[in-house]
Amino acid sequence: MLVLLAAAACSAGTGPAVTGSGATPAASGSGPLTAEISQFRDNYSKQIIEIQLTNTTGEAVTVLAAGLRSPLFANEINWTSAPAGTELPPGQTKSLPTRLPGAVCPNPAPQPGEASQPGQPAPYGSEPAEPGAVVEVRVTPAAGTPERTLTATAADPFGVLPRNNAEMCVAQAAVAVAGFRLSPRLEVSADARSAVLRLVITPRNPAGAGGGSSGTLTIDSIGGTTLLEEDTSAPWPSGLRVDAAGPVHEVRLGIRPARCDPHAVAEDKVGTLIPLQVTVGGREGTLKIDAGAQLRGRIYDFVTSACGRQ
Repeated sequence: MLVLLAAAACSAGTGPAVTGSGATPAASGSGPLTAEISQFRDNYSKQIIEIQLTNTTGEAVTVLAAGLRSPLFANEINWTSAPAGTELPPGQTKSLPTRLPGAVCPNPAPQPGEASQPGQPAPYGSEPAEPGAVVEVRVTPAAGTPERTLTATAADPFGVLPRNNAEMCVAQAAVAVAGFRLSPRLEVSADARSAVLRLVITPRNPAGAGGGSSGTLTIDSIGGTTLLEEDTSAPWPSGLRVDAAGPVHEVRLGIRPARCDPHAVAEDKVGTLIPLQVTVGGREGTLKIDAGAQLRGRIYDFVTSACGRQ
């Protein structure tokens, strides 16, 4: 984790140098805060991340706002506190949740046998990994003291920003071909040990509707979750081609509980987020389909009942 740079060099017994705007320029050296990027599991489908700030000093710091800049996203990722600010006690860490803006999606790498066209952006992934995201934090060190702005690079040890960028770019390419959703209906078997989900695929230009949408997408495979796995008597499809001008159709997905320990439902975060491994527009990645509140409740009831019968 890289240390946020101090807003101004301070000598013993003196306060920071304050400019006319009430903020000090960033300078190198040890600062009062460290920063890291994280994401809680229940925010995976919402594109919400956390800017985690840790107060390394022995005194409370009031955080007024934080901004995160990354070349992977079109706009700054902003967090703003309540008017009075958010107190960060000494030695403690707080997570500041913020929604990601639109992703920057360069042209994907050329397919085998293709060559990059002159003047086109470099293929995605051909550039070195970004060194980090730049964070600016507005703070008030103590009551009655001027605001300071601390600027530095935040660590992203789990690759939160690249992962979200890749998923958002895949979703952006996929939505140009078709819409994907799970029907709220859940067909439970007679013995209540298995059930069937219905994945509804709606092409952007369904057959006979007219319009100019085109393109294809392939569902290479469908993955299980922490809560659900494939019912082998109703196997999940693979290599399924979706055409933007094709018909609307439903795909039946046989499911059964992936786990039956007491905490399976109680602690679930992403168990009803169905991952589709897709290839679309020269990209390969995961398209996550959220069950939605109504179906999620029915899945929880099914898992609880099915596990009780084992």
